[in-house]
Amino acid sequence: MRPEILVLVPIYAPTLAALERDYAVHKLWTARDPDALVKEVSGSVRAAITSGSSGMSSGLIEALPRLEIIACLGTPHGTVDLALASARGAIVTNTPDSITEDVADLAMGLIVAVMRRIAEADRFVRAGRWLSGLLPPGSGLGGKTCGILGLGAIGRAIAKRAEAFGMSVCYHGPRRKEEVAYAYHPDLASLARESDCLVVACPATPETRSLVDTRILDALGPEGYLINIARGPIVDEQALIAALREKRIAGAGLDVFWDEPRVPAELAAMEQVVLAPHIGSTTREIREERGAKLLANLRAHFSGQPVLNPVGKAG
Repeated sequence: MRPEILVLVPIYAPTLAALERDYAVHKLWTARDPDALVKEVSGSVRAAITSGSSGMSSGLIEALPRLEIIACLGTPHGTVDLALASARGAIVTNTPDSITEDVADLAMGLIVAVMRRIAEADRFVRAGRWLSGLLPPGSGLGGKTCGILGLGAIGRAIAKRAEAFGMSVCYHGPRRKEEVAYAYHPDLASLARESDCLVVACPATPETRSLVDTRILDALGPEGYLINIARGPIVDEQALIAALREKRIAGAGLDVFWDEPRVPAELAAMEQVVLAPHIGSTTREIREERGAKLLANLRAHFSGQPVLNPVGKAG
């Protein structure tokens, strides 16, 4: 008999099709009564499939006594209790991949879109408003300064793209990167004051929660733009809404939000804001790579071989 698996969230369609070919698949996200489905399959499910961002609750891990493997698309950053999984005898796997270039592409796209008012211009043309006048001008990129909060791999890839658009680059982080020539600002407010566009590209940690607050937004100023492709809680969302509403900053390009997928109505109503549904790593190439690695981990496990990408091990 095919092993029974529980898929917790919607996943890339070709990966789901491959799972349905090789396994008996139960789809939790389509269940009219998810709790009833879990109770029904609790004695037979041997694997759970989820995303790194969604993870798996401790309660659900405990509700599946035969669970052997939790396979994540992406990497679970605190979204799966690894100690509990190990104590229950379940291996956790991920799909390590490089999202650096794709996320940096999106960051640059948001910079161009918000500074040149591309999304607003699209709505302007579609609504027929061009017949009545011209769209107010946006801001050019050449000669401007791109400040980057977090100069890790993604931050450096963004810097490379910004330079190609004729922007100068400076950055803030916990320490100076001696191997780069970009100007370092040990104080984030100083970086914001220097920047025409401030890009949030740092990890989400307790220390970075609400790091971009009213003080930083005021330092960015009425001609400055904020871009966030990192994690929503790094930016104080209510402070951002207030700064945009009161025109204390010029605009924002956001791929992540505090309580996604719930996006504040105030942001959705603002013309000077470009919104994306957390698509930094949403490319066919990455989805295919992650799907192949997830399937390989499952095949290895159910054939009695070591998994390729363990995050936590049982025992």
